[in-house]
Amino acid sequence: MKAYVMPPGCKSVDDLKQVERPNPKAGPGQVVVGVRAASINYRDQAAVTGNYFQKVEKDTIPLSDGAGEVIEVGEGVVGLKVGDKVAGTFSQPDPNGPANGPNMSMGLPLDGMLAEKVLMWEVGAIKLPEGYSYEEGACLPCAGVTAWNCLFGVGKPVKPGDIVLVLGTGGVSIWGLQFSKAAGCRVVATTSRDSKAQRLQALGASDVINYKTHEDWDQEVMRVTSGHGADCVVEVGGAGTLQRSYNALARDGKVGLIGVLTQGVSNPHSLMMKGGNLHGIFVGGRDLFEQMNAAINANGIKPVIDKVFAFDQAKDAFGHAASGDFIGKVVIAI
Repeated sequence: MKAYVMPPGCKSVDDLKQVERPNPKAGPGQVVVGVRAASINYRDQAAVTGNYFQKVEKDTIPLSDGAGEVIEVGEGVVGLKVGDKVAGTFSQPDPNGPANGPNMSMGLPLDGMLAEKVLMWEVGAIKLPEGYSYEEGACLPCAGVTAWNCLFGVGKPVKPGDIVLVLGTGGVSIWGLQFSKAAGCRVVATTSRDSKAQRLQALGASDVINYKTHEDWDQEVMRVTSGHGADCVVEVGGAGTLQRSYNALARDGKVGLIGVLTQGVSNPHSLMMKGGNLHGIFVGGRDLFEQMNAAINANGIKPVIDKVFAFDQAKDAFGHAASGDFIGKVVIAI
């Protein structure tokens, strides 16, 4: 089968190489998935450029997110059959081994989804929502589950009438916008480009703040919400934006710390004074994935896909994702 691999010490997308690998074989409790599509997250960019907290120590297939068709089932598999359309979970723990964690993550350190065929545990594959294409299914495992966890998993779940603040236009933020609107929330969004504001409003954002022209965007959030602030912040910026997220928070609100895009120092004083909560989020487990899919089915939510690249254009797809000139997800068809 064909696959892409990151070599040890990978520092650039140019280091990615397409290789031939043996076809995987399903063992007990496992399935082989013929991958039809995969998508790129910021984490994948960091892994390829050597900027992730885990380094590439051996030839590793990138990308945590992908979807395809079950083409082989191993002994003891009862919940899946050949022909089922599935996505892989972000973590692929051995059901007889330790619990979920960073060392179980697809795309690093485990082989990921940028290959024609992938071996998974049955518990690490979930059927796609009704009517989903493979390209749409490939947008779910990391970005979708992370956003769902932030809104409904950690702390108090958001509820109708709450105000949700999403930062930027990447996959997690756009999923956060869509899920929040489906839950009856008001959404305030930030972006660095006025050209994206109209699209964010079309997706349901009530207010869009350009954080380049409004460096004090936290105060803008307070202004447009008449001093209330955000009941939940989908914080993908990291340390460099965390202080402003605290400042923009409503009393008794929550911040879901997801991203590592920026560096900086924050003072938790404003969080304390508001009785707020900070939650660290590392994607989420199978239970959250299943909850999310149920909500997707009930509300007919589809992911926002910016562009789909062919398998042989994988490096171009990484380049497009790195440019920041996209909304939602960048997908590679396989």
